[in-house]
Amino acid sequence: MLLEKIKDKTARVGVVGLGYVGLPLAIAFGKAGFHVVGLDIDGSKIDRLAKGESYIRHIPAESIRGLNATGRFAATGDFSSVASLDCVLICVPTPLNHNREPDMSFIVSTARQIAPHLAKGKLIVLESTTYPGTTREALGPELEQGSGLKANEDFYIAFSPEREDPNNKQYNTVNIPKVIGADTAYAMEAANALYSSIVSITVPVSSAMVAEAVKLMENIFRSVNIALVNELKIVFDKMGIDIWEVIEAAKTKPFGYMPFYPGPGLGGHCIPIDPFYLTWKAREYGVSTRFIELAGEINVSMPDYVVQKIFHALNAAGKSVKGSQVLLLGLAYKKDVDDDRESVSFKIMDVLERLGAAVEYNDPYIPAVGPKREYPQFVGKASASLKNLERFDITVILTDHSEYDYPAIVERSNIVVDTRNACAKIRSDKIVKA
Repeated sequence: MLLEKIKDKTARVGVVGLGYVGLPLAIAFGKAGFHVVGLDIDGSKIDRLAKGESYIRHIPAESIRGLNATGRFAATGDFSSVASLDCVLICVPTPLNHNREPDMSFIVSTARQIAPHLAKGKLIVLESTTYPGTTREALGPELEQGSGLKANEDFYIAFSPEREDPNNKQYNTVNIPKVIGADTAYAMEAANALYSSIVSITVPVSSAMVAEAVKLMENIFRSVNIALVNELKIVFDKMGIDIWEVIEAAKTKPFGYMPFYPGPGLGGHCIPIDPFYLTWKAREYGVSTRFIELAGEINVSMPDYVVQKIFHALNAAGKSVKGSQVLLLGLAYKKDVDDDRESVSFKIMDVLERLGAAVEYNDPYIPAVGPKREYPQFVGKASASLKNLERFDITVILTDHSEYDYPAIVERSNIVVDTRNACAKIRSDKIVKA
């Protein structure tokens, strides 16, 4: 019955978590002709979607209005609506706690809200990045306990890792291959049929654990290679060698090399977090993930390296950090997005303020700092104007937004610390690379 509903698109699809992953997914299923219910505990998102508004910069309001116009979409915070759904996709955060261990509270609470409304024949798919075994060991038991039903007998569970890259012009939800893992043949068939209706390529794997491991491998690969270039940046800087020039030359090799780029540290919801999910789970098996942990240590240390560069640049100008006026350019974790999750800008701002500096930030896409689990002291802080750059003792480029006029920024600034090579084509003694 479930397979037939999926194939003829009469299956009702729910998406839990309407953020950077869940909202594009809901839009994709709506465009494919499914009835979609979006579930989120954030009432402001529900209200804005009902008005046809987007709260994510790279998702145009036209997409929301188009979805609403179909009459097949509703957003709600009422989990009793799960009773009317055939498939539920879970796209909730999976952060780390203060001990850098997996925080499963969002997955657990979501499962507990879904479970009372679960019925036989439904498909539940977890998309949130997590450690291998979560779907089988955490999600399934929580759903069983709250529903009195048996996973993969009465209802079906699967894992399909999200692969969103916000504001990527080339790849999006529908043309990025979708990995799918499940522990029974029917769960796999149903999940594969569901995602095949919206994506161009599906990649079935043998189990949910394999699919969970795929996502971790992808991001650990990036974390380790970014750590490598971050370490080389420090080494080459001591030698008077520009790491960016080295990378540009190295990437002309047509085989055996892939360019990765240094920066002020890792941001976003995936790369700074995902490796620690595997290191935590590996300890259960008595395995030490030394290579992964070393990469994490290097990347975590990068904001301190940037602060040292700021310290030395101010010192060379006869100023101390204490009492200096500092402007940070960019609060988003990467260029041209409005996503500041895990952004290193917050850590750098925090360290500088504790050293006595007066710190402001500018970001054209983040007019004010929203609610934060960490660094709550910055909530409500507003983006500063760029009209009076001269009043700042030092300007620090942390996010290389395309909107910035870098020649004008350098000309009007007293000192510029560039962590992104944004000023590569500008010749000026004011520029310090970090």
